[in-house]
Amino acid sequence: MHGWDLSCREAIALQKTLAGRVRLKDGLSEAPKTVAGVDVSYQRHGELFFAAVVVLGLPDLVPVEEVTAQMRITFPYVPGLLSFRELPVILDAFRRLRQVPDAVLVDSQGIAHPRRLGLASHLGLWLDLPTVGCAKSRLCGEHGPVGSQRGDRTQLLLDGEKVGAVVTTRSGVKPLYISPGHLISIERAVELVLRCGGRYRLPEPTRLAHHLANRVRQEALNEL
Repeated sequence: MHGWDLSCREAIALQKTLAGRVRLKDGLSEAPKTVAGVDVSYQRHGELFFAAVVVLGLPDLVPVEEVTAQMRITFPYVPGLLSFRELPVILDAFRRLRQVPDAVLVDSQGIAHPRRLGLASHLGLWLDLPTVGCAKSRLCGEHGPVGSQRGDRTQLLLDGEKVGAVVTTRSGVKPLYISPGHLISIERAVELVLRCGGRYRLPEPTRLAHHLANRVRQEALNEL
């Protein structure tokens, strides 16, 4: 879709353009059979980034494939431009998959982003797959109180527009910020996340990807 040798100003301008290509009309089948979780790990202040993609079967949530990738990244850390740091290594990992998942969950934001193009949306455009952002914290937007029982939710609003939902994924724990990335509606995004978890705060695909990314990072750094 585009190159990665961009300045921050060029990246912001590109986000505004790409945001117009995001579609929230459901592209997810009524009975998806697989879902992938994505996460990235890196050494603080370091340039080595490690991506992990774990594909799970539905509805049993048993892992069926996992891949990793490693890359040196020099794009600076700038709030709102996370995808320009992490997407190159994530895309490298996806190229190693033998199968195409029906949907992708990402530990990041979808359209709940100042320019409506968080990492999950950016990734969805590259992959042309339904993607969902499952963030642990709020990047932007406003919302009311959320109940403490699994499945409780409230709208996430940005400039008066509904951009996601704040959802309690496990009773008694802090909620997650769920926003559609691409080719999925807010309602289907919430439904998919709840189907993918319950035992932990994080949905199982991104939880497993998180552990795998951290493991390969530690193994690689131990060899240096």
